[in-house]
Amino acid sequence: MAYLKVRVTPSAGRDALVGWQGNLLRIKVAAAPEKGRANEAVLKLLAAALELPSGALRIVRGASSRDKVILIDGLTDVDVQRRLSPAG
Repeated sequence: MAYLKVRVTPSAGRDALVGWQGNLLRIKVAAAPEKGRANEAVLKLLAAALELPSGALRIVRGASSRDKVILIDGLTDVDVQRRLSPAG
């Protein structure tokens, strides 16, 4: 089980993992922050990048904020860093 801190920019032109800023991952999603659409887009993007089913990820803090903490079931913190690094 791993925890990932992210900062989300909703209503961006496209979905993208922008990169690391310290221990925080910056993410852009095209979805607007309405009715949980941006949160769903974040989880879908991360699940694809981590090669996990979307049910393995859950927002545990910051559901209505740009800064979120996501619980990732099935990977360690090291696995997450490796899979989300540019060389990974």
